[in-house]
Amino acid sequence: MAFTLSQEHRAIRDAVREFGENEIAPVAREHDERKEYPHDLIEEAARYDLVAPNIPEKYGGPGMDTLSSTIVTEELWRADPGIGSAIGSRGFGSNMILEFGDEWMKDEWLTRIASGDSACASAISEPAHGSNVAGMETRAQQDGDEWVINGNKMWITNGTVADVAVVMAKTDPDAGKRGITAFLVPTDTDGFSAEKIDNKLGIRASDLAELILDEVRVPEENVIGEVDEGFYQLMNFFSSGRVSVASQAVGAAQGALDAALEYAGEREQFDQKIAEFQAIQHKLAEMATNVEAARSLTYRAASEVTDGDQRTAMKFASMAKLFASEHAVDVADESIQVHGGAGYVTDHAAERYYRDARITKIYEGTSEIQKNIIADQLL
Repeated sequence: MAFTLSQEHRAIRDAVREFGENEIAPVAREHDERKEYPHDLIEEAARYDLVAPNIPEKYGGPGMDTLSSTIVTEELWRADPGIGSAIGSRGFGSNMILEFGDEWMKDEWLTRIASGDSACASAISEPAHGSNVAGMETRAQQDGDEWVINGNKMWITNGTVADVAVVMAKTDPDAGKRGITAFLVPTDTDGFSAEKIDNKLGIRASDLAELILDEVRVPEENVIGEVDEGFYQLMNFFSSGRVSVASQAVGAAQGALDAALEYAGEREQFDQKIAEFQAIQHKLAEMATNVEAARSLTYRAASEVTDGDQRTAMKFASMAKLFASEHAVDVADESIQVHGGAGYVTDHAAERYYRDARITKIYEGTSEIQKNIIADQLL
């Protein structure tokens, strides 16, 4: 299936690329080295409708379709994965609120997220449970007209900057995945705390934290959707989440390729630019081919999420996530090789793209998990 972007999609791509080149790229290295969250860019990004592009116009967002959101993410990560992650993740968890939340939740929180005033966190993974969501140990017990939540969440994006979190907890500990419930938890609730994780290999401008929930009390109206149905609600977004990571990987790979092309056109050895050597040309050709293949598969997956059945969408989302993430790391590695020794230091962006791309093989389901899913759909 071939993909030709519509005029609207091209306009979105051009606008995000302009924002990335003018606003993100000039400060990318600084934010990475300082491990500094880009608070100063969030408001500007919101004006461009780059914060939570999935939120409908009714709640102040642009209401973009999956392919449009995919293009936004790709271009943000092309400019810089760290800052791109910080901007693109502001709406983590908003899909759950939009799809299953009560109207008051949408009115109160989606508008604030879309405007850039608030960030949302999706609290699923735990110190001992990443891929095995059903094994989570966080518990929520009902006490009158309140729920009391206790547990730890790990690797939570926006953990220290979010104003609200969608927290997944076991409400029926003996029921496995059939006993998980989603809760809307404002982060200023008593007993809710976050400890920043800042010793990351990459995407250092993005916020990451461990969450501690100690006797956190929320009213029963803060249940998102139905009690004990949280896992099945979450399944609705596995495919879109994996497409999003695939687009991150495509963006990082394209950024690494751009850096290699620029350097190869400038660096001279043996009285000629290294881009004139066939060995370098072959590297660049293979890198570009892998980027285009990953992009095509990612766009196909995005279209299946919008128009296809759930099973087909799941297969293509996992294929896109697997292929794009694996090749993003390969392309970034080759970008360093094209740079030679210069690629191993922070003077050039190549080493940053290499570090940043690596996470795409891990979160939203590791490459090994994606292979399991793909095989399940084939057999």
